[in-house]
Amino acid sequence: MIVLGIDPGLANTGYGVVARRGGRLVALDGGVIETAAGVATEQRLAQLHAELAALVEEHAPEAVALEDLYFGANVRTAFAVGQARGVAMLAAGERGLDCYSYTPQQIKAAVCGSGRAGKEQVGWMVKSLLSLAALPATDHAADALAVAICHVNHAPVAAALAR
Repeated sequence: MIVLGIDPGLANTGYGVVARRGGRLVALDGGVIETAAGVATEQRLAQLHAELAALVEEHAPEAVALEDLYFGANVRTAFAVGQARGVAMLAAGERGLDCYSYTPQQIKAAVCGSGRAGKEQVGWMVKSLLSLAALPATDHAADALAVAICHVNHAPVAAALAR
């Protein structure tokens, strides 16, 4: 199973591609798609869509997993994240891929064992679970890999319960 995990954002969208090979989790790709603040929102969203569609084409994931929208104090940020989520879902939908959403607490619990884990702990656990040589370059990349790990581990359980 190959999963594309996405930590959506307008300025920075983290992505991580994780596969289960036998009993091991393997990172196939990961990083951040950055868009420039001085560019019109519709152009930033078009760039994000193009780059996510290219990732879907390159890695042929079986599913796309996204971090759920978190409504904090800044409604403008939440709106921008929602737009980025929509673009990610569009890129998946164009290829007929199912999208799965997980709350930040679900992701942290799946990777760290606690839904209250901090960013640093998530990064270290992602490094450990994927046997990476170094920590992911950014928190966004680490979070996206964590989203993918969450789904790769959750999907077999969900399929068994659906029977």
